[in-house]
Amino acid sequence: MQASLTKLRAARSASSSPGDPLRLFARWLARAQRADPAYFNALTLATVGEGGGPSARMVLLKGADARGFVFFTNYGSRKGRQLARHKPVALVFWWPALKRQVRIEGRATRVTRAESEAYFASRSRGHQLGAWASRQSTVVASHAALVRSYRAQEARFRGGEVPCPPHWGGYRVAPVRIEFWTERPNRLHDRLEYRRGRDGRWTLRRLAP
Repeated sequence: MQASLTKLRAARSASSSPGDPLRLFARWLARAQRADPAYFNALTLATVGEGGGPSARMVLLKGADARGFVFFTNYGSRKGRQLARHKPVALVFWWPALKRQVRIEGRATRVTRAESEAYFASRSRGHQLGAWASRQSTVVASHAALVRSYRAQEARFRGGEVPCPPHWGGYRVAPVRIEFWTERPNRLHDRLEYRRGRDGRWTLRRLAP
């Protein structure tokens, strides 16, 4: 995993207190990784779509710290265009093996260009080329046309590094609400809700399932 997630996992031992939701999330994420190493960082990203309706899809968490939760995408994609117009988003992690979910609400802003370039450099070359080859969310004539575009990028960058495209980068979701949900018998599930005040401090309360 990326260094940012490794750093987050290390922070879980700093405190066992539930007062900080980011530390609690770190512990849950680490356990989810042990249960499902392939997709423990998969999450649903919900944005405000065209006409004000909801729009959701799966993305991968690539970093998390006190500032928020980071994912990467094509800025020209449908979600990128939606995020350019509406900053409020919601994230949902679901770990069925653990019978746990985490719901997050906040605002998404672009990470710095340096952060995007650093993460892009860590990706496999194939994924780097794919970011150049695909105009995400636009109509494509066929899969064969997409492959031809990929081959063209292979030829373009042969023998050199693949730079981070200007249309590609990360978003950071700064949370204002985080809910931790755990399944319990008789549908008496645990729901812990954290809300961030204007002073930046978190308040915790338990919700009925």
